[in-house]
Amino acid sequence: MILTDTHTHLYSEDFEKDRKEVIQRALEQGVSRFFIPAIDSSYIAAMYRLERTFPAHIFLMMGLHPTSVKDNYKEELLRVEEEFEKRDFYAVGEIGIDLYWDKSLLEKQQIAFKQQIQLAKRKKLPIVIHCRDAFDEVFEVLESEKGPDLFGIFHCFTGDLSQAKRALSYNMKLGIGGVVTFKNGGIDKFLNEIPIKNIVLETDAPYLSPAPYRGKRNESSYIKIIAEKVASIYALTVAEVAEITTQNSRDIFEV
Repeated sequence: MILTDTHTHLYSEDFEKDRKEVIQRALEQGVSRFFIPAIDSSYIAAMYRLERTFPAHIFLMMGLHPTSVKDNYKEELLRVEEEFEKRDFYAVGEIGIDLYWDKSLLEKQQIAFKQQIQLAKRKKLPIVIHCRDAFDEVFEVLESEKGPDLFGIFHCFTGDLSQAKRALSYNMKLGIGGVVTFKNGGIDKFLNEIPIKNIVLETDAPYLSPAPYRGKRNESSYIKIIAEKVASIYALTVAEVAEITTQNSRDIFEV
């Protein structure tokens, strides 16, 4: 059984003391593919170190996270472009809009989001979308960029059924993580109305741990818990969910 964590920040400082053990626990649970989103230039060196340490299992993305869009965002976007000139990545991400912390940067976030979508199109790569308190704003940008060359993952999907269907209309798959296990998370109520070919699994480690670890540090081995919940929703075995969602990740990332 091969499980794929399509979104995990294993280079995070939260794993500084036990990163190898965390990855080993995940491997023991059958999680052997880890897709690593970027945040900003301050983490690039740590991402490359992680890849060198576990080259068979680590798949890097490159992009500028919306909460890192500040006054210097143009320099940060230039750095993203420069990294793409040096080497290949599996996606442009994570990118998007986050209005939870600061609404004053919306215009800059929109510019950065659009520019990185256009980079992904030039590179024929998927995008990985971060959306927090910003569904309307994210959909507005996607609407302006929609087409056969726009595709990817709506990471950490937390919307309702109508928002899920709209996300799918832009050639996105839904990233399903720990929220699906929350008592009042909501998405478990309608997820079986979304064909399982349209979802992938993720942890977003070290954030958003599934129950019963909610509020504690998340790690990639917990993808098994998410897979078990998804299996119960779709009336499938965990092995079937692993096979289908890993194939879905291969369809997106082409690896």
